Amino acid sequence: MTPADPTSLRGKVLAPPTPTRIGPRLFEWGSRTYVMGIVNVTPDSFSGDGILASVAGHAGTAIEAAVIRARTMVDEGAHILDVGGESTRPGHDPVAGDEETARIVPVIAAIHAALPEVPISVDTSKPAVADAALDAGAALVNDIWGVSPDDSMARLAAARGVPLVVMHNRAEPHYDDIVAELLEDLRTALDRAVAAGVPRGNLIVDPGFGFGKTPEHNLTVLRELARLRQLGRPILLGTSRKSTLGRVLGGLPTEERLEGTLATTALGIAAGVDVVRVHDVRANVRAALVADAICRGERP
Repeated sequence: MTPADPTSLRGKVLAPPTPTRIGPRLFEWGSRTYVMGIVNVTPDSFSGDGILASVAGHAGTAIEAAVIRARTMVDEGAHILDVGGESTRPGHDPVAGDEETARIVPVIAAIHAALPEVPISVDTSKPAVADAALDAGAALVNDIWGVSPDDSMARLAAARGVPLVVMHNRAEPHYDDIVAELLEDLRTALDRAVAAGVPRGNLIVDPGFGFGKTPEHNLTVLRELARLRQLGRPILLGTSRKSTLGRVLGGLPTEERLEGTLATTALGIAAGVDVVRVHDVRANVRAALVADAICRGERP
């Protein structure tokens, strides 16, 4: 049996999404996979890599540690850096906007000064935090509540002329048809963002692996990931070290989920994913290079 074309939907070949400029770089979708490195400026990241936890009781500051981590990720091949100041793990403690701003704005400013050629994404659901982060050097807004009826983040992205990641999420994981409803939610969110003034070429979609979904839902979404191509926008996938992978692997802790993450990176690329958001940059860059060579004919 001939393998399905990952860029097709029921036999119809879909053109790659239009390119998107993120800060100093133009991202041309469809020919290669880009890697987004995660910089968590938190004390309670689910993955155990929060900058604030790592510097507690040690010499040096969170800003210095974040710049070192950012440099390492770029050296390992990261194309974008995603900076966040609030954990989104289940049961996390909410962070006030002022505190979140205080955590991430100095870090973003320092990374932007050290690595001005590298696009920075701000991972937040608060428009005021995103606005301050953009002033500090961020060039992309990554909103985990991108399908919320509130269009204030989209209006901010439109006013600032920056791209927006629209991620799928629900307060409760109740679905009759997870993939159909996810697609409809994302389609509605894209239309809402365009109505708010964001050019469609500045929108990126994220299926929200691990957000408002059971492990079974997450696996179903991965299995049907190619269907997101019908939305006509690049796909960002964030599975790195997530609990669903630990469950599939027999309860392995976060630090032992690299192989599971790499499996989703490779299979996601086969389905047409454009960006993978990861903690372990070097390994995922290598996996993406091989997957791109097989699936897209891309050569280094």
